[in-house]
Amino acid sequence: MYLRWMVRNDNSGVDFGIWKSLSPSQLSCPLDVHSGNVARKLGLLKRKQNDGKALAELDTNLRNLNPIDPVKYDFALFGLGVFEGF
Repeated sequence: MYLRWMVRNDNSGVDFGIWKSLSPSQLSCPLDVHSGNVARKLGLLKRKQNDGKALAELDTNLRNLNPIDPVKYDFALFGLGVFEGF
């Protein structure tokens, strides 16, 4: 999460984008129980465990959607899992 905040600049005030030496394309979406469950329901993740292999699978699928900034889906995946009970 810290890397996301420091590397991405989304002009929303959430991500500061002050580290210019890294690109958002180098980041991976954090995988937790909420983002994992939503990713499974959306077909972005088939693996049942939240582990390194699941992260690699999710990362590949998010990069297919947006190779320049695959982490931009993090809050949507997390928020749907936590707040909507998706």
